[in-house]
Amino acid sequence: MFILRTKLHMHVTCCLVTWQLVNHGVPDCVIERALNGISDFFDLTEEEKKDYEKKNSTDRIRWGLGFSPGDHEAVKREYLKVLPHPKFEGPAKPAGFREALEDYYQRNREVIINLAKAVSKTLGFEENYLEKKFELETGADVSAMNVYPPGCKPNTQIGLPAHYDPGYFGSLIQNVNGGLQLNYKQKWINLDMPSSAFFIKIGDHAEVLTNGKYKSPMHRVILNNEVRRISVATVHGPSLDTFVKPAPEFVGESHPPAYRGMIYKDSLEANGYHEIDGKSCMAQLRL
Repeated sequence: MFILRTKLHMHVTCCLVTWQLVNHGVPDCVIERALNGISDFFDLTEEEKKDYEKKNSTDRIRWGLGFSPGDHEAVKREYLKVLPHPKFEGPAKPAGFREALEDYYQRNREVIINLAKAVSKTLGFEENYLEKKFELETGADVSAMNVYPPGCKPNTQIGLPAHYDPGYFGSLIQNVNGGLQLNYKQKWINLDMPSSAFFIKIGDHAEVLTNGKYKSPMHRVILNNEVRRISVATVHGPSLDTFVKPAPEFVGESHPPAYRGMIYKDSLEANGYHEIDGKSCMAQLRL
């Protein structure tokens, strides 16, 4: 069982929704083991990590560095990307890391599917509504494990610029409180996240399906000058072959379709990226 704590409630004609899930049923030791394994991975030598450096666009495991906008000398993020579902593959080093990740992703997915059922019922439909619409049995998930170094100036340097995420939900765990900001009514709001909680937000394709009833929030990461922040951000997506468009239940005379339909895989690749990049394409989806 889990408890939903809803943030950023309804405003005017749309609903910008996020959750902090506590008592979600995932043991603290599973989360800690995954975060410790990520920390150990990033502590490997540069040569060991370069085994997973991008060699071609279809690599299912990818390590890399994120730089400051306009400054390719200042590293603001180090990341490792994998595809947890429908088929998980993980790095061979360090020892036990792959198993720790697989355990976390399996349990994380159970939480997400349960939340999808709860949201379906909240919308007034059968609990399997979102599962059927997005064909979640073969849903495509992308996960980025990130480490952000301490910043020079607190809460001013950008670790990850403002962006949206594809998929129907996005989930996050992290080793410290702080760092993540959401944009709400043109203001940046700091996310206060309890230890071992899951932060979950609506994704682009839930916004499309509900014809804008639920909004995918813009968010970013701010560096903290005191701590090394480690996070696991996962985009939970429909099946790659699913054609996502505004559902008839959310379209009417006073609410015409506000988004164009697109096959999920095509939307991930709309800007020249591969599915493992997990990039938003909202500009192409909005009518």
